[in-house]
Order: sequence, then C-alpha cells, then structure tokens
Amino acid sequence: MSQIKGMWIERSYELCSGCRRCEIACSLYHEGKIWPEASRIRVFMFVPGVEIPHLCFQCEDYPCVEACPADALSVNSQTGAVKVDSSKCNGCGLCIDACPGRVPHMHPEKNHITIC
Repeated sequence: MSQIKGMWIERSYELCSGCRRCEIACSLYHEGKIWPEASRIRVFMFVPGVEIPHLCFQCEDYPCVEACPADALSVNSQTGAVKVDSSKCNGCGLCIDACPGRVPHMHPEKNHITIC
C-alpha cells in the first residue's frame, strides 16, 4: 500500500506523563462518554513510573486488515486509520494475532474489535 498523508497522533514516550487524558479524549470522541476501557489508545505501566502509550502504528502492509476473514477491516484512504465495520466483525481475534503490536482489542461491551 502506498504511504498515506493525513492526520497522525504523535507518540512521544519521553513526554508521556501517564495522565491518560488521551484515553479519556479518545473514548469521549468514539463512545460519547468517558470510558477508558473502550479507548482505542491504551496507556500501560509496565514498571512504576514508566507509562507507555499504545496505539495503532498504521503498518505499511496492514496485516490486521489482511487477516480478517470477514472483511470487517478497511483502511481510511484519507487518514490511513484502520476502520472496523462492527456489523461484519465476528470477534474472532485473528487481527489481534496478525498485528505486530497486538493493538486491536475487543470492545468491552460489544462483540467486535476496536483499533483506530
């Protein structure tokens, strides 16, 4: 796939304070409420004091999209973001296994994957 120019979320590990405002903003935008468990951005603390923001890398070859047997995943041509058609997603998890960063995850209430 050709490289798509568009909006990017900068991942700055050095500047991440672990405040998790990115999780709040993402869930508010996508879910209409503050719900960090449903955020497409996740912040993990692997050791005390080290917060790591975890989000889609938008791989050049999109292995998650290729792995989906239900054709529920597609790439937004303007932003490069992976979009999920929740009506097609069967929650099989093959996209999670195919993702090098294991970014896709099950929505906490609905039986479908969330990514970007």
